[in-house]
Order: sequence, then C-alpha cells, then structure tokens
Amino acid sequence: MDRLRRSQRERVRRSAGTANKAHAQELHDRLKAEWWRIARLAERPRRTWNEAVVRWLKEQSHKATLEMDKTHLRWLDRHLGGRYLDSITRATVDRITDAKLAEGVSNATVNRVLEVLRAVLRRCANDWEWLDRVPKVRMLKEPTRRIRFISRDEARRLLAELPAHLADMAAFTLATGLRRANVTGLQWTQVDLVKRLAWIHPDQAKARKAIGVPLNAEAVAIATRQIGKHPTHVFSFRGEPIVQVSTKAWYLALRRAGIEDFRWHDLRHAWASWHVQQGTPLFALQEMGGWESASMVRRYAHLSAEHLAPYADRLDTLRVVENPADGTNLAQARNEEGLA
Repeated sequence: MDRLRRSQRERVRRSAGTANKAHAQELHDRLKAEWWRIARLAERPRRTWNEAVVRWLKEQSHKATLEMDKTHLRWLDRHLGGRYLDSITRATVDRITDAKLAEGVSNATVNRVLEVLRAVLRRCANDWEWLDRVPKVRMLKEPTRRIRFISRDEARRLLAELPAHLADMAAFTLATGLRRANVTGLQWTQVDLVKRLAWIHPDQAKARKAIGVPLNAEAVAIATRQIGKHPTHVFSFRGEPIVQVSTKAWYLALRRAGIEDFRWHDLRHAWASWHVQQGTPLFALQEMGGWESASMVRRYAHLSAEHLAPYADRLDTLRVVENPADGTNLAQARNEEGLA
C-alpha cells in the first residue's frame, strides 16, 4: 500500500503535443484514468513502439549488425512511430510489407525489415511482458541464396578501374576473405606483418568469435603500402578512415570493367570460391572465413568435386566397356566367371 500511495503522489510531466487547450485536457484526463487503473486495478501500462525500440537497442548494443538494424527501425518509424504496441496487428504488419514492396525492393530486403520488427515484438511479449501476444509476421519467399563470384581475370579488370584506395581494399578482401566492416575497421594494432597475421576481435566478428587471419604475400604487400597513411587505421582516404565502400566510384568501375550484378560482399564469395577450386578443405575455409556453421561453407562445395573422385571410381567394375587387349567386355568376363 505504501508503494501504491507513493505512485499516486508521484508527479508526471509530459508534453501534450498540442496547443489546443481542449485537446490537452482530453489527453490529461485519459492518462489520469489510465494511471488510476494501473494503480488500483494492477493493469499493465500500455507501451508504445518507440519505448520498445529504445529498450531493444540498449539490449542489442553488442550486435554486429546493429547499424543495419537501426536503418530498418528508422524506416519502420514512419509506420509505427507513436503507436501503442497492442494496436499493432497482423493487418498492420501486412500493410508494412506492402509499403516496403512498393519501393521496388526484393523479398529478401523486405524480410530483413520484418525480422527486426518481429524481434522487437517478441522481446516485448516473451521477456518484458509488455504484450500478451505477438501478431504473426509472415515472411516472403526468398530465392536460394546466391553465390556470385568473379574470375581472376575479371578481378584484375575491376581492380584496374577502381580508385587506388578502393582497389587496395578490394584486393585485400580477395586475399583474406574479410567482411567489409572488418576491412574498413582494421587497425594497425590488429596486424603483425612480420608474423603475417591479422586478427578480428570477437566484438568485431559477425559470429562473435575471434578470427585469426593469415596474410598471404599479396595481403602483406597491400598492408605494407598503407604504412604512414593513417596513425590507427590500415585503410584510409585523404587522411580519414574509410566507412563506405559501395560508392559511385565502385559502381562506375564495375560498369567500365563489364561486370554486372556484383556487390562488395561478393568479393568474399570470390575468395571462398577460389579457395575451394584450388582444393582448400572446407573445414579450413570455415576457420579462415570465420563462419559459425559448416552449413554456410558447404554452399561452396559444389565448386570442387575432386575429393569425390575416389568414391566414384568404386563403381568402375560395373561399366560395360570393351577390353582393348582381347576384344571382350567386362560384363562378358564377369559372366564367364559365374559372377553375373
């Protein structure tokens, strides 16, 4: 009861958001009635989408993809800003889906937005008890994840067309397989050119596990050329660390090189594909690339089937081929031996 009396005495200051005295009084009366029900009837206070976003961002500050999540949340604010959580229904989610599709984006892009929306709502219901139930968020069908890579000749053409700072970063990616954020954020304290090693800290890795990155001769040469350009970051442009790589210069270089449907992240696919084609075992590729699960690396397995050849040869004796020595065939020989 003491807590109840204290909550009743507590003064709450909040803007009505309007200069109209009647509207302000209406809001005051509604809020007063709501807080009375909360205090006397133990009703749960209604929370807004904005409150949920603020709390969710605080709890997800460790996420490697947080900046992308913020981009999606800023877009969602157009549709959900100021709304009460319990007013978000399946129809609301469907309207959000339609609005995003109307921008001409792919199903995959729509799903990334819906995933953030679903994550926030589920946290409201399951962890914070702000909601009794969460509306169903229907994901759109996506095509099988693509593996887009380029040949070495195409890579050489692309590097020749890029500005020097982007060419160095692209070549370094092709030599190490590092993700964009790990290349742009790479600092000298993470590189040992003598031991030919770089390392990505757990809080910088997508899987939240430290990654040791062996540097081949090409990577060492690229990093060596950057010495003295910036005191902390390996890659820089005009004295400043580089943040964005998918710039106008990147797309113009792709066009001049005659390469279509290619993103910066596809440089990582190219690195992995080249490794598999050269016979690098998938378990080694997984460790070098910092993938969390083997299934993500098996996407590249079809690019090299040499390791399956010994198993295929086990069925050689079933082939019906002529023996050039005596003109017979294997099936006839096996029949004569009583093995058919």
